[in-house]
Amino acid sequence: MLRKIKIALWGLMTGLSALWLLANLPFPESLTVISVRNLLVQFSGVIGMGAMSVAMMLAVRPVWLEPWLGGLDKSYRLHKWLGIAGLSAAIFHWAAVNAPKWAVTLGLMTAPERGAPPAGAEATDIVTIESFLRGFRGIAEGLGEKAFYVAVLLIALALIKWFPYRWFAKTHLFIAVAYLVLVFHSVVLMDFAAWTQPIGTVTGLLLLTGTISAVIVLTRQVGKRRKVDCIVEDQHSFADMGVLETTIRLEDGWKGHKSGQFAFVTFDKNEGAHPFTIASAWDADDPRIMFITKGLGDYTDLLPKQVQPGAKATVEGPYGGFTFDDTAPRQIWVGGGIGITPFIARMKQLGRTPGS
Repeated sequence: MLRKIKIALWGLMTGLSALWLLANLPFPESLTVISVRNLLVQFSGVIGMGAMSVAMMLAVRPVWLEPWLGGLDKSYRLHKWLGIAGLSAAIFHWAAVNAPKWAVTLGLMTAPERGAPPAGAEATDIVTIESFLRGFRGIAEGLGEKAFYVAVLLIALALIKWFPYRWFAKTHLFIAVAYLVLVFHSVVLMDFAAWTQPIGTVTGLLLLTGTISAVIVLTRQVGKRRKVDCIVEDQHSFADMGVLETTIRLEDGWKGHKSGQFAFVTFDKNEGAHPFTIASAWDADDPRIMFITKGLGDYTDLLPKQVQPGAKATVEGPYGGFTFDDTAPRQIWVGGGIGITPFIARMKQLGRTPGS
């Protein structure tokens, strides 16, 4: 992981941990198995939902974060590690919740008695809210467990490299549904006193941001303002190298791009969008862009037959921070295979720039 990704990941984990400790210290002098288990359940829940909330926010491709992280590809890497962190915390949370039950079954401890509701439960407005949420505990526990199983399965599939991309794109969408269920689970079951602490404020903001992001994902509004309709104008296949050069004419709306950036291209709605590096310089007077793709999988192998001149497509972007903007008078480029496409775009741009 790159330095900024590490800072973002561990900064979030450390910050949430510190706020949680601030709300819970000092711990009770007499800690029982159940009280320790309850602390672990609350802590793992905060960490897990915090990681999942930020991962959900990154799923909507926030452009304002790109400059700091160094491009959307770095944002996706952070998204992946946040998913792994959230998954790990969720598994720990599930184990902590069920540990007493397992211990009782194995005869390692006696079944604990459930605590009585707090005295004066209807005394104030705040406690009334607490009582209202308490009425949903059973539903929240049941739905949360089911959402946990779904999230574990979907995140695991996302981490399997051989899982087909088209199925990954479709199944990954359901993580947003599982996340919304887990938000309900968290709001109902989080220690009510924590909502009046800084950890409650931060967690609430994270859950709100994640919820809005999940709705954007489920309504398929991700990148909507950056999408442009286009038509495939030309195609040239280099069969010996397994390379395809595709030229696309863009309709109005493309704001231009820098050499080295990439875009998500949808040739087939059933297949979904795939990221391709743009291999051409931008000219507002000639709104065409070119992609050079290499057959490296099921989808790219079939592109020469499936994508023909005249076909309609959608381009979303541009994204990425692998540009050539710096103050160095000279640059050394190192690339190989299909990885030379950003350099092709840069050379074309230099060819159009007098004195370069």
